[in-house]
Amino acid sequence: MTRNFILLFVTALFSHALLGQTKSLQHNDVKRKYIVYTPKGYDPGTSRKYPVIFNFHGGGMTPAEQMLYTQMNRTADQHNFIAVYPKGIKEDWNVGFGMSYKKGTDDMGFVEALLNQIEKDYKVDPKKVFATGLSRGGFFCHRIAAELPHRFSAIATAGASLPDSVAYYHKDRGEIGVLMVHGKADVVVDYAGKEGGYFSALKSYQYWQKQNYSTTDKEKMSKLDQNKNDQTSAEIIETKTGKKYVTLISIENAGHTWPGADDFNIGLPIGLTSKEIDFNEYMWAFFNKQE
Repeated sequence: MTRNFILLFVTALFSHALLGQTKSLQHNDVKRKYIVYTPKGYDPGTSRKYPVIFNFHGGGMTPAEQMLYTQMNRTADQHNFIAVYPKGIKEDWNVGFGMSYKKGTDDMGFVEALLNQIEKDYKVDPKKVFATGLSRGGFFCHRIAAELPHRFSAIATAGASLPDSVAYYHKDRGEIGVLMVHGKADVVVDYAGKEGGYFSALKSYQYWQKQNYSTTDKEKMSKLDQNKNDQTSAEIIETKTGKKYVTLISIENAGHTWPGADDFNIGLPIGLTSKEIDFNEYMWAFFNKQE
């Protein structure tokens, strides 16, 4: 995902972006930035606790661009959750390829420190902390799922399957919900996987099915092809593993995009944006059915 893609529509969506508050956190002697958006219904004076969704940008993007593209603030207003948009160093995340998994940027330490700060500053339901991300940010969500299942209840990724390094270093899998959506025509992150980089979408789904000490229910399958003005169709496979759900949405003809987002990719080689699902709404429902 490139910055040029997002810049096509920054102006159109700018007014909504102003509602986010930019903050910083010192981690390992580095000032790390992030944006926090509290929904219109947020009331710090009550005993109510709010869910939190961390939304990780793609490589080369900024938190503001991720916020603009996914339009998650609108979903936060509708469902009353806090949205957090962290910033990677040099607009990147340590996912184990492109930098050393063990010796590269300590993004995992940053995320845990940031979550601690968010829980200190806001009224957070610790049982409803989730992560989502696009492309490089989605790869990073898989690492979060592997290393922080005790802090995050579920993840949802777009255009990002399981990095080889995550599978290599984490043979044990704690229970966590995993939702993946992947376009079959994605030319940026190949649906079929990449040797030395990341698993295929299907193999990633199968990896997360096998969680520790969990029984796996019978797999359910469904299809979506209701939008007649859309050139895409979706196939959904889902399994309940222990108390968590693992879901893969494979979208025929779709590219490296966020399903349900606006079409601002004219002339860019990232493919079609499916309108068969609203990914924000689908992931919110997915997050909320985790036990």
